[in-house]
Amino acid sequence: MNLSIFFEPLNEDIFALLDKPRTLGAYIGRFTGSFPDWRSADLAILGISERRGRGEEEQKGITAARAVRKKLYSLHKGTGRGHIVDLGNLRPGITLEDTYLRLKEIVEVLISHNTIPIIIGGSHDLEYGQYMGYEHLERVVNMVTVDSSVDMTEDPDAPANKKQLRQILMHEPNYLFSLGQIGYQSYLVDPEVMGTLEKLHFEAYRLGEVHRSIQEMEPVVRIADLLTFDISAIRHQDAPGYTPANTFGLTGEEACQLCWYAGLNDNMTSLGIYEYDPEQDVRELTATTIATMIWYFIEGFYHRKNETEFTSSKFTKYAVAFNEDPDRMVFYKSKNSEKWWLEVEALSGNKGSRIVPCSYEDYLQAIKGEVPNRWILTQARIG
Repeated sequence: MNLSIFFEPLNEDIFALLDKPRTLGAYIGRFTGSFPDWRSADLAILGISERRGRGEEEQKGITAARAVRKKLYSLHKGTGRGHIVDLGNLRPGITLEDTYLRLKEIVEVLISHNTIPIIIGGSHDLEYGQYMGYEHLERVVNMVTVDSSVDMTEDPDAPANKKQLRQILMHEPNYLFSLGQIGYQSYLVDPEVMGTLEKLHFEAYRLGEVHRSIQEMEPVVRIADLLTFDISAIRHQDAPGYTPANTFGLTGEEACQLCWYAGLNDNMTSLGIYEYDPEQDVRELTATTIATMIWYFIEGFYHRKNETEFTSSKFTKYAVAFNEDPDRMVFYKSKNSEKWWLEVEALSGNKGSRIVPCSYEDYLQAIKGEVPNRWILTQARIG
C-alpha cells in the first residue's frame, strides 16, 4: 500500500540544527524527499493537525507535531537500535469523520506490518480513529486512556473530543474487552459516567491513586494494546500547552513513567498523544515534556522481554487455595523481570481462561484469602 498519498512531507528547515551525531534525529528516517521504508521500521511517528474535534477550525501556525519533533530529534539516542521512521503529517479529511477513517487505515496497515505508530495530535477524539485501526484483528483488544476527565458526555452540543469514548463503546462490531482510565479527577467527571464504567467492569484510577503508587499503574498499562494520552492529564506547571489550564494533574515524571511502562509492554502496538496546543506553549515546555515521554516509550520498546509464554521455565507458578469459588488462583512471576500475572478462569460455561497482568500486591491479597479486584473485574468480563 502506498501510504505516502496520505501524508505531507516535512520541511527540512527544522532539521538543520538537529542532525548532530548520537542524537535521536540522526537515526530517524523521515519523509522529506522520498517516503521512508516503514515496512521494516520498528516505530513510525506521524503528526495530525486535526483540531475540529475541539470545535475549532484547522490548525494555524506551528503544528503540535512540528514543535514536538524539534525537541524529540535533539534528544540523545538511547540504547536501542533506533530503527524509526517519521512519516510526516497526515492530511486531514474533508470532514472530521474522514480523518478518523484515514487514521484507522494508517494504524491498521502499520500494526499489520508490526510497525508501532506514535501519533502526535490533534484533538483527543482522534483516539476513535486509532481504536478503529484494530477492527481487522478480529479479536478483542484492551485500551488504556490517560486523561483528567472521562470523555463520555451525552450532550449533543459538546465537541467531539468530549464524547469519543461513547463512540468507542457503541462501535459495531464491539471488540473492546477492557478499558483502563488513569488519572481522572473526580470533580471533572459526572458521577453517572463513573457509574457506567463500573457497570461495564472497567478499571478507573483517580489522580490521587496514581500519585500514591505509580508502580500499581504498571499492570494496568501492561494489559493494553493501545494507549492514548490527553495532555490535560498533566499538571499545568509541567505542560502548559493546553486549554483550559489545570492546576492539578500528573507530573511530567509520572507521565514519562507511564510511557516507559507502555513501551515495555509486549502487547502495546500504538501510542497516541493528544490535545497539545503549541500556541499556549510559549516556552516550549510542553513540547519538551511530550518529546521526553516519546523518548521513554521508544526506550521501553527496546527493552521488551517478550514474556508471553507462561508454560516456559522463565516463569515461576504459584497456586493459592481458596475455600469456595474460586477454589484456587494461579499466579505467574517472571524470573527475568519479576513481573506478575494472574490466570482468571471463567466460573460459568466453557469459556476458558485469560492470563492478565497483576501486581505483587494482588498476590499478597490472595494469600490472605481475599479475592483481588482485578480478578473480579476480569471474571465479570469473561463470565
